Amino acid sequence: MSIEVKIPAVGESISSGVVSVWHKKSGDFVNAGDALFTLETDKVSTEIVAEKAGVLETSVAEGQEVKIGEVVATIDDSKSAPAETKEAPKAEAKPEERSTSTNREKATLSPAVRRIVAEEKLEPEKISGTGKGGRLTKGDVLAAATATSPEEKIAKGQDRQGQDGRITRKKMSPLRRKIAAQLVMAQHNAAILTTFNECDMSAVQKLRAEKQEAFVEKNGFKLGFMSFFIKATVEALKAVPSINGRIEDDDFIQNNFYDIGVAVGTERGLVVPVVRDADKKSFADLEKDIGDYAVKAREGKLKIEDLTGGTFTISNGGVYGSLLSTPILNPPQSGILGMHKIMPRPIAVEGNSDSRREQRIDIRPMMYLALSYDHRAVDGKEAVTFLIKVKECIEDPTKLSLEV
Repeated sequence: MSIEVKIPAVGESISSGVVSVWHKKSGDFVNAGDALFTLETDKVSTEIVAEKAGVLETSVAEGQEVKIGEVVATIDDSKSAPAETKEAPKAEAKPEERSTSTNREKATLSPAVRRIVAEEKLEPEKISGTGKGGRLTKGDVLAAATATSPEEKIAKGQDRQGQDGRITRKKMSPLRRKIAAQLVMAQHNAAILTTFNECDMSAVQKLRAEKQEAFVEKNGFKLGFMSFFIKATVEALKAVPSINGRIEDDDFIQNNFYDIGVAVGTERGLVVPVVRDADKKSFADLEKDIGDYAVKAREGKLKIEDLTGGTFTISNGGVYGSLLSTPILNPPQSGILGMHKIMPRPIAVEGNSDSRREQRIDIRPMMYLALSYDHRAVDGKEAVTFLIKVKECIEDPTKLSLEV
């Protein structure tokens, strides 16, 4: 009996996806639970597994866009697995057996490697692996993709070049199309305004240096800057609740919880996993969530529930060297905080001399902050109050319980 393999529903707003890579080929015997293919949607990449054991027959090619519910393969469960032949123990494997073993190990690819292989139309068996046991690493396949000649890429249908080679046309991924649509929608549907401030990072840097060793010893991972800004953001949202809400038709929805989205850059594009109940979590909990999401994002393992339901977003362009920017809202949220590069700058600071207050010039590590907000829901005074609150918490982090 043949069982149909259909594209499952992976989210309310997702109607289609792309079969980015088949992990099993037509004619292969698969066991229940084996990964059959990776479905890439505009939000996440998901591995679809076999529900029953049998012989697989695929009906769509890699890279083809498919609709939810569409049949992409069948599994004949009336056929059993091929019988295994027992071999006597051997003192040393023959060269051809060693080669087969190496190829088998190469077939076990990580999600990141499989995605690059699929997108670049590479042949894994022809790439030399530098990982343990000859396993292919991300660096191996990236190097192979770079080495592929333009003629080979055209032959494989990866892109379409003009006759003079001056342009290259390639289809946008579902994620990139979704990002483009979201950004345009935000610009069209909200009255976006950005206000700026700056904060002195000296106190945070000092506290982080003092507590880092104890923090790592207790938790097993480092203390970063993002957890400080999540904590400061929660305090600012409590001070200015309207920024933690959204407009829905003629109503304003006030969120009384704090699910903070943290923008993460990946090879496929920008994704915003959500740290749930950030107000109830310690610095260690926040750092663990951020680290786990970063790993999932790089490996393409984020789930739809990881990306939905955020009430406010933080984006750190400083990790790429951005000095200042005007971030775009993440609909339907009413605010997004932009962090930027820490730069030493001369500033005027107050000091005491002979009981008289005076100012002096000092070099401090400074960061520009940008708050983009929906002016329909948030007034300018509230936006400025929000940024000042973030600034105060960062410049005096003792207000935030580090719990080390």
